Amino acid sequence: MTSPITLVEGAPPQEVALTAEQAAALVAAKAVQVAPGPRAGLWRIRDNGYVGAATIGSVQIRITPKTPVDRLLFLLGYARSMRGWRQEEVQAGEHQDLLPALAYAYARAAQRALWQGVLQGYREVEESAQVVRGRLREADQIRRRYGLPLPVEIRYDEFTVDIAENRLLLAATARLLRLPGLDPATRKSLRNPLARLAGVSPLVPGTPLPAWQPSRLNTRYHTALRLAELVLRGRSYELDDGTIVRVDGLLLEMWRVFEDFVTVALAEAMRPYGGRSDLQDRRHHLDHGRRVPLRPDLVRYVIGADGIERPATVVDAKYKVSTGPDGHNGDLYQMLAYCTVLGLRHGHLVYVKGNTEPYRHVVRRADIEISRHTLDLTLPPAQLLGSVEELAKAIVE
Repeated sequence: MTSPITLVEGAPPQEVALTAEQAAALVAAKAVQVAPGPRAGLWRIRDNGYVGAATIGSVQIRITPKTPVDRLLFLLGYARSMRGWRQEEVQAGEHQDLLPALAYAYARAAQRALWQGVLQGYREVEESAQVVRGRLREADQIRRRYGLPLPVEIRYDEFTVDIAENRLLLAATARLLRLPGLDPATRKSLRNPLARLAGVSPLVPGTPLPAWQPSRLNTRYHTALRLAELVLRGRSYELDDGTIVRVDGLLLEMWRVFEDFVTVALAEAMRPYGGRSDLQDRRHHLDHGRRVPLRPDLVRYVIGADGIERPATVVDAKYKVSTGPDGHNGDLYQMLAYCTVLGLRHGHLVYVKGNTEPYRHVVRRADIEISRHTLDLTLPPAQLLGSVEELAKAIVE
């Protein structure tokens, strides 16, 4: 295991000594950009739009986000549960790196969730038994027992702690305790929910995460469960020679975090103005043959005086500006295609403040305007949501 590689999002590349196998693992994982260095054994490493920490093969990578970690946790949570996250703001403590901050926030949320006791619920069980309980599975009884009376194939509902919610918390707690970089206080806090979840069965590696539905009964679990789902993200990659590279840790795509937040927050802010908003609208195509699909981040529809619903607004979120010589041009061409197909005279691009400046482009001979807007992600949550509301008002009116 080499020394950990510490990168900062958006910073110039670092020269790092790696073996060819380690470099190949990093390339396969796509978590960082890898290029040959000035001499053999040296490689230039920089971020590739991800933030977080992970062990990739035998290399530890830590990528610090430009956005303050507590703001990043807010963006993540709001996009998944805007109302729930507004009621209970997740705190990152004094941690500046994503993984320790997420572990700290999760430990606090899990302790709050379990403070009133471990949640219990009904789970459907199918088994062979000597007595009838619940419902008889007639088809299984005939197929497996060939007419014998015992044992019986039954199905029944069991009231237990071994439910999806608790299994997610147990798996997330166990995974965090296995990861490096956590301070002793956080590790101590994580052992408390681990002990309280005795009797809960662990998840089977490689299987999908168990599904859960928000309800009044599991309200106190909501924040911890959404953090747990973030923790349980993990991936593997196969190299050209068939070797499997395991990525263990937490890596988040910042463009996706920003895009999810902007679209969800804007859709909520536009609600008072009527109409409805479609996120990642997939119904449109550039050509009549429907060979070139379009997927704008947000399209707002309103019903006209004739009773027909039509597009009224189109918005695309852009976390970064292209570093090439054309800059915004690709974004502008994309928005021009959206406006042309949707029959709109105005399109909107939303960037992170500092990456570009607000501007209005008037397209020649097309009677179309494309506006660039910015959001300051360093603002406190309430002020950031206020900025989104102002942006929604400007876009709609």
